[in-house]
Amino acid sequence: MKRLEELVGMAAQKGRRTLIVAVAQDKDVLLAVKSATEAGLVTPLLIGDTEEIKAIAKEAGWDISDVEIIPATDNQQACNLAAGVARDRKNCILMKGMVPTGMLMKAVLDKGNGLMSGSLLSHIALFESPYYHKIICITDAALNISPDLQEKAGIINNAVKAMHRLGVPLPKVGILAAVETVNLKMEATTHAAMLVAMQKRNQIKGCVIDGPLALDNAISAEAAHHKGIESEVAGDADILLAPEITSGNILYKSLIFLGGAITAAMIVGASVPVVLTSRSDSDKSKFLSIALSAAMA
Repeated sequence: MKRLEELVGMAAQKGRRTLIVAVAQDKDVLLAVKSATEAGLVTPLLIGDTEEIKAIAKEAGWDISDVEIIPATDNQQACNLAAGVARDRKNCILMKGMVPTGMLMKAVLDKGNGLMSGSLLSHIALFESPYYHKIICITDAALNISPDLQEKAGIINNAVKAMHRLGVPLPKVGILAAVETVNLKMEATTHAAMLVAMQKRNQIKGCVIDGPLALDNAISAEAAHHKGIESEVAGDADILLAPEITSGNILYKSLIFLGGAITAAMIVGASVPVVLTSRSDSDKSKFLSIALSAAMA
């Protein structure tokens, strides 16, 4: 995949799905939902402050007279309602609106809402960068704070399954660290070495893994060559695994605000796709995230 716009065509082939938006009273969110509705990807269901939603939609030039709106008195109630509707309806997608990630995830993780599929939840973000030759996935920049080795294996498995569904049969996974050699004082490097061994022993399947790799080696074959690194992943990675949430989040936002990239992001591992972007992401990124979730549904 070269461009994120390809997700729109993939999603359109799946037919419309109900898009349940928790705390929908935000202009960029509503612009993204409007675009997804007009593209034939979703049928929206908006949850939040009814009057504020209507006012923002009017400002955005969107007639929502035929759109279902469920009123909520506060943000947590909106998230709980959204998770409950997602549990009860078929062929749906859940989306974070103008609300902190933790508030929505509290509702998703609530056993009473039945959205857990039994596997680890993790965040994936696909990036289209003017400085890279294909779409690249970064994980986990938003959900798992400081994953241990087994959790990192689960995060990789989630990302690999997602890339398989998007048509990448054998994704190349780069395990990021500050250096490309194993240093016992740097947990990211020892985890990387163990993850490589796990893949070679078929404990992690459907991909090729290499690491530790510094970011330059993971995305630049020339940089890897200068450092004497021989790897089929270096310079051609499809997935980058961040050591923990801080570095992943910094990389995510650096690519957008300094690197000119656009993104599509979601939570994988739940029983329904969950659109989860940064509240500062543009309406275009939010639209592409809806398309990603619809393509994955």
